[in-house]
Amino acid sequence: MPKILIPTPLRQFADKKDSVDVAGATVGEALAALTTAHPDLKKNLFTDEGKLRSFVNVYVNDEDIRFLEKDKTAVAGGDTISIVPSIAGGAR
Repeated sequence: MPKILIPTPLRQFADKKDSVDVAGATVGEALAALTTAHPDLKKNLFTDEGKLRSFVNVYVNDEDIRFLEKDKTAVAGGDTISIVPSIAGGAR
């Protein structure tokens, strides 16, 4: 089973867990399993149309899925999926 790392700001929606093992053969299936187990995460990760939000970056073993096969990127047991929300703002 792949492991999904939950970033600190989203842990409140995942029973305060820093990672979750999920079933799935692709990133899309793994994220679907994650949001089924933790439904409050869905609105933070996906738009109403079911697309990954533009400010949410996903990596499989440190590889950005945008440069792979996006949500169809294959995953296997031992793989790590990282959810990395973009951070904006700051002082000048």
